[in-house]
Amino acid sequence: MFAKEGYPFIIASALLFIVILFIPKTIMVTICLLVLLMMLWFFRDPERISPHEADAVVSAADGKVVEISEAIIDGKKYKKVSVFMNLFSVHVNRAPYAGTVSAVRHIAGTFLPADKPEASAQNERNEIHINTPKGKIIAVQVAGLVARRTVSYVEEGSSVTKGDRIGMIKFSSRVDHYLPMTAHVVVLLDDKVKAGESIIARM
Repeated sequence: MFAKEGYPFIIASALLFIVILFIPKTIMVTICLLVLLMMLWFFRDPERISPHEADAVVSAADGKVVEISEAIIDGKKYKKVSVFMNLFSVHVNRAPYAGTVSAVRHIAGTFLPADKPEASAQNERNEIHINTPKGKIIAVQVAGLVARRTVSYVEEGSSVTKGDRIGMIKFSSRVDHYLPMTAHVVVLLDDKVKAGESIIARM
C-alpha cells in the first residue's frame, strides 16, 4: 500500500523504466530502476497499530525527536514535541489522538532546513487543530528545504481516531505536536518514533 500522492511519481518512474528498458543502455536502465525503487520506498504507507491506552498520545510522524519545549499558539501555551523526518522515513502523518478537527490552516513561509528550531515559525506549514476530550492538540506539518508540499487528508469537522492518516509531507520535513500543558511528555531528545504507534505523551 502506498500514499495516494505518490502514485504520479511511481507511475512516471515505472513508465520511464519500461521505455528505457528497450534501449540498450545498461546505465540508463539501472538509473531508472533505482529511481523507481526510491519512489516505491519513499511513498510507502505501512499499516500501523495504535496503542489502546486511553491516555496515550502517539507521534504523528516517523523520525527523530528534535525539540521538546513550550510554545504559544493563538495566545495559549502548549507543550511542544517536534519530530524530524529524513528521506528514509515514512512520510504519511497520523492523528496523535482521537477527536474532531476544528481547523486546518495553511500558512505560507520560507523553506529553511526542517531540523532547525526556527523552521516551526518561519517555514511554510499546515496546522491541523484537533479538539479532544482532554483538550486541543495541534499537529503542524512543516515544509523543509527539500519538502515543498504539505498535504492534508482531513478538513474542518472531520472526526479522527488515534492513528488515522491525516496527511503527508513530500520528502524530508518535520511535524510539530502542540499538546495541552497538562500532558506528560514521555519521550526524550533524539528518541526514534513511529507515526501512529510510538507514545510521545500521556494526557
